[in-house]
Amino acid sequence: MNRDNPMRLLIHRVFFSMAMYRFVILLLCICLFVPRVLWAQKIAGPIVLKNEQLPVTAKEFYVVGVVDDRVDRNAVAWLWSTGPGIPAKYTIDLKGGTIAAIKQFVNAALPPNKILRPVIIHIQKFRLDETPLSLDHVEGKLKVSLSFYLQKGDQSIRLSDYNGSAGYNRHVNQQIDIEPVFRHALEYGLTYFNTWINSEASTNIKLARAVKISFTDYTEQPEGDTVYYSFKRPLTWDDFKAKPLNSKFGAEILPSIGYSEDVDVSKGIVNVHLSTKAFVPKSASWVKTDSKNAYSLNHEQRHFDIVKIIVERFKQKLRAEKYTVDNYDGPINVQYLESFHEMNVMQDQYDTETAHGMNIAAQEEWNEKIDKELRSFR
Repeated sequence: MNRDNPMRLLIHRVFFSMAMYRFVILLLCICLFVPRVLWAQKIAGPIVLKNEQLPVTAKEFYVVGVVDDRVDRNAVAWLWSTGPGIPAKYTIDLKGGTIAAIKQFVNAALPPNKILRPVIIHIQKFRLDETPLSLDHVEGKLKVSLSFYLQKGDQSIRLSDYNGSAGYNRHVNQQIDIEPVFRHALEYGLTYFNTWINSEASTNIKLARAVKISFTDYTEQPEGDTVYYSFKRPLTWDDFKAKPLNSKFGAEILPSIGYSEDVDVSKGIVNVHLSTKAFVPKSASWVKTDSKNAYSLNHEQRHFDIVKIIVERFKQKLRAEKYTVDNYDGPINVQYLESFHEMNVMQDQYDTETAHGMNIAAQEEWNEKIDKELRSFR
């Protein structure tokens, strides 16, 4: 400093004071107006989702639609503010609307391949709420709930649900970019479902593409009260355990048909295994002592042979049937009831034409007719 020039010193001091004054004024302006600018920016602009392709490939599905099932379909973000003239809570929505923005995002994240299964995403929850933790800090929590449905014609089949959440803390005057919070939540939901459907595609019956039916003949070992039909196991008089009825006939059996069903899914195919049954209950079969001869036993055996024929016809009808994954039991049940009726008609016809075995010529004709059809099944 030049001690010999007091005027210059004064000028410097005045200049310094003026500079400090301007700095203080500028600082006050920043303190007063910058927060308002930040709040105004947050209120004015909608959330623009960044559309990017996910680093995974959807091999089992594509998203054909997005449905808004939210109870409150207003804005997706409810934010907290303490700025002067600004509401304590204000809302921001996705640009273009929730459904349109999410669908655009999904199509970019997982480009649709329409040869795959069509899936519809139902938005149950998708909302970010901020609440105050203290005078100068707020907490943000995002809750996401998505349901994935398989579209099959006019039907929608619920496959799986995704529930996620995210959170953060911030200063009330701190501007935060909430777009990544929403984007990552959607990415996690899509990635979850892609993983789920990849693991379920081959074994989940809802995702099966076809039905295959197969048959076995039920056998019981050791044999109990019921005789199940076998070409190697004809009836004997020892199978007639019931007390003889007061009837004009010498013997009676009550054969019938049935099946049990076992289902599994493998490689996207519903495998329906039917164990068919042609059977006679010993406890419902009776014979009078004076009727125990080979001719009478043959007549009763032919009743048993008829139910075997009906079972084989039942199989043939089911092999020719067309099945869908959504309804394979329906055709099976219909054919079974029709076969049961056919069995009763054929048994009545057999007894009528043979006069319950009294017409020897008719009995021989039925023996040949039955044997011929049985040979076709071996």
